[in-house]
Amino acid sequence: MTTVLVADDQELVRTGLCTILSRSGVQVLGEAADGREAVEQARRLRPDVVVMDVRMPHMDGIAATRELLAGGTDTRVLVLTTFDLDEYVYDALRAGASGFLLKDAPPQRLVAAVHAVHDGDALLAPQITRRLVERYAAPARPAPGLDELTAREREVLTLVARGLSNAEIGERLFLTLPTVKTHVSRILMKLGLRDRVQAVVLAYEAGIVSPGAPESA
Repeated sequence: MTTVLVADDQELVRTGLCTILSRSGVQVLGEAADGREAVEQARRLRPDVVVMDVRMPHMDGIAATRELLAGGTDTRVLVLTTFDLDEYVYDALRAGASGFLLKDAPPQRLVAAVHAVHDGDALLAPQITRRLVERYAAPARPAPGLDELTAREREVLTLVARGLSNAEIGERLFLTLPTVKTHVSRILMKLGLRDRVQAVVLAYEAGIVSPGAPESA
């Protein structure tokens, strides 16, 4: 069973999120009203996923995400935001968050997002993520580990960065789904990344994919 910690400074929002998740078979281990409490609770309870609001008192969701993940925890972070194009969300992704979700998303999407982040299999809202990265990514700069990628792994990384799913990558490169998953796993390992979202950020910041590049090219 997937376990979560819900962090939001509004009690009604926390209660609503906890209710939705609990009724869907997700075990809620605790709640936090600010970023500092979220870090402390996550370190103590070790949930699979922290559902983290971006804007919170004492320590915002970005700083909390960075501090929590800097400790080498297996916990993943799903960021909640009010806006789909928000510089704070991009900063959260760079801090190590595994994805983000709009606060007004339907309940079933919240549950699916929590499971997706836990599994590390898919990007959340890939087209929005791509727009965020294109808008806020830093100028191209070298990324450690890129020279260790094979030509095929670099191809796969490029398609991941353009928002393609494993199945779509397989169709494009004439690879089986297990083979694509193996390539993605090796890419993440070689680059020291947590998941696909981090791979997208790195691909843009390293100049492997350029802003405005066609998604299906």
